[in-house]
Amino acid sequence: MSAASNLQSEDQFLCSICLDVFTDPVSAPCGHNFCKNCIDKHWNIVGRCRCPMCKKVYKTRPELQINTFISEMVAQFRQSTQQKASSSSSSSSEQQAAKPAEVPCDVCTGTKLKALKSCLVCLTSYCETHLEPHLTVSGLKRHQLIHPVENLEDRMCTKHDKPLELFCKTDQTYVCLMCSVLDHKTHEFVPLEEEYEGKKAALGKTEAEIQQMIRKRRLKIQEIKHSVKISKDDADREKAEGVQVFTALKESVDRGLNELMKEIEEKQKTTEKQAEVFIRDLEQEISELMKRSTEVEQLSGSEDHLHLLQNFPSLKAAPPTKDWTEVRVRLPSYRGTVVRTVAQLEKTLGKETKKLFEDELKRVQQYAVDVTLDPDTAHPGLILSYDGKKVNHGDVTKKLPANPERVSKHVIVLGKQSFSSGRFYYEVQVKRKTAWTLGVARESINRKGKIKLRPEDGYWTIWFRKRMEYQGLAGPAVCFSLKSRPEKVGVFVDYEEGLVSFYDVDTAALIYSFTGCSFTERLYPFFCPCNNDGGKNSTPLIICPVNQTA
Repeated sequence: MSAASNLQSEDQFLCSICLDVFTDPVSAPCGHNFCKNCIDKHWNIVGRCRCPMCKKVYKTRPELQINTFISEMVAQFRQSTQQKASSSSSSSSEQQAAKPAEVPCDVCTGTKLKALKSCLVCLTSYCETHLEPHLTVSGLKRHQLIHPVENLEDRMCTKHDKPLELFCKTDQTYVCLMCSVLDHKTHEFVPLEEEYEGKKAALGKTEAEIQQMIRKRRLKIQEIKHSVKISKDDADREKAEGVQVFTALKESVDRGLNELMKEIEEKQKTTEKQAEVFIRDLEQEISELMKRSTEVEQLSGSEDHLHLLQNFPSLKAAPPTKDWTEVRVRLPSYRGTVVRTVAQLEKTLGKETKKLFEDELKRVQQYAVDVTLDPDTAHPGLILSYDGKKVNHGDVTKKLPANPERVSKHVIVLGKQSFSSGRFYYEVQVKRKTAWTLGVARESINRKGKIKLRPEDGYWTIWFRKRMEYQGLAGPAVCFSLKSRPEKVGVFVDYEEGLVSFYDVDTAALIYSFTGCSFTERLYPFFCPCNNDGGKNSTPLIICPVNQTA
């Protein structure tokens, strides 16, 4: 047994062809030992019988017999190795069994344990127990071990049956050492490890980019959810306000209707009471007259001369009564009752509407932005203040540098600030001006030729002309009149909603709105103070700070 141990400490059980422990060991006539399958395969490939070790050539293939001594020693070696491996892994539990996503050991019988390494020489994956020979036997130590993988045959060159160890950069494929000196000898090669590092670095960069894209999309999801929340809050607030306003209006209508019915009914009751008094007095007089008529009739039928003469004086005339000739029931006038009630209701509705507009204006004023005029876009005939807040038309057209952004045909100037999302609001003083145009314009408007102020050409504006009154330039224009001339106009834009609204700031009244707009470009505030008109329209347009009241 000691001799066996000594033998087991040496590399005498390894086949020099496969470098693995003998399987069915046979001895050549020269005395060298090989796996029976290995030597047969070797001689079939080489085409002649020559010992791989000593190079002795045999004219005829010798008949090889199993070397029973070596076979027994190999069996002892395998048993000893397995016992050691079994002892070292006796504490292992069933949890080491390979899971569906893990590579199983190719050697295990029964329950397949999880493989720790795969051998590119043996084309076999080993668990901790069956990996032991590759870690202890010097011949097996030379084998190339990698992390466990499936389909090890795919890592071998199908043409030369050698491991794929190189990467051909010319053909962008994986080759073995034999390929590099035969089929790809003029090509550029790098070790798989080098190509691996390069591709790993590229994958790392790709992964970083993907993670960045994921982060951006998660932020976008948060942004969208936040937008939905804002929309829901706005909708809830608007619904609550709508319920409140219409409830108040309904109560006003009900109250007005009740008061109308009460007033009419009271007038009718008064008339009925007056008629009842008249009828009662008339019926009383009729009763007295009927009584006198009976007495007169009885006296006139009497045959007693003295009796008739004695009573005649008291019955010769009708009893005293009221003169009913001019007596009339005073009919009440119901005309105008409904009109007055509706007028009062309209007054109440006007108050509610005004309050509603005031609240709406306060809300849009929360989106106030600081707007200044852009001198690079101003028509040469315009005069801009130093702070960029005022503009009016002068009498002289200045010579200015040719600027592609400058408007050349119309007295227009745009704001410096542009907006491609969200909401914004600003206010412009138009007091004492006889003509003006305000609104927003998209970035790609025609700045050098004649223009038409309409949405299809990129303008969402309203104007005031002394004779033509007010127009919403919607193409065709929409004419309208206002109860009072605005002195300060507020401009509000909701980019996503496609809304542009104009307000009379002092009265908190809505002047005009463009709805259902489709914005795809940046929008710029638009200002046109109109021509000087001989000094009649010299007052400038003034961008005012927004007074956000609570």
